[in-house]
Amino acid sequence: EYRGLVKHTGGCHCGAIRFEVWASADLHVFNCNCSICTKKQNRHFIVPASRFKLLKGADNLTTYTFNTHCAQHTFCKTCGVQSFYTPRSNPDGYGIAPHCLDDGTVQTIVTEDINGKEWEKAVKEHKTIRDMSKP
Repeated sequence: EYRGLVKHTGGCHCGAIRFEVWASADLHVFNCNCSICTKKQNRHFIVPASRFKLLKGADNLTTYTFNTHCAQHTFCKTCGVQSFYTPRSNPDGYGIAPHCLDDGTVQTIVTEDINGKEWEKAVKEHKTIRDMSKP
């Protein structure tokens, strides 16, 4: 257990992928406008890898990469839903899709737009994003 955090559970649409993640009940979600996040409507919050556990479905995940191949866009082979991924900004953590969490543990969501079209500049200027995967 993590002090001040709650255990969220979630997964993909078909149920092949299930995970748990320890995070605040009040989520800080990024809304990125880069090409892939726009196409997928990828809104996500970032956690350290130590606070994420894949419970089911490792063999049912597939990965898409492009450009620098740093971000690992994982998704379910069966239903195509991306419940989580490894973000370029935090390759030692996970970006979790709040809409893939089960009901009952999220109190509030604050959304912050990030200019992924100018990714390097946006991440360099952002005061905290690179540290979000630190325990």
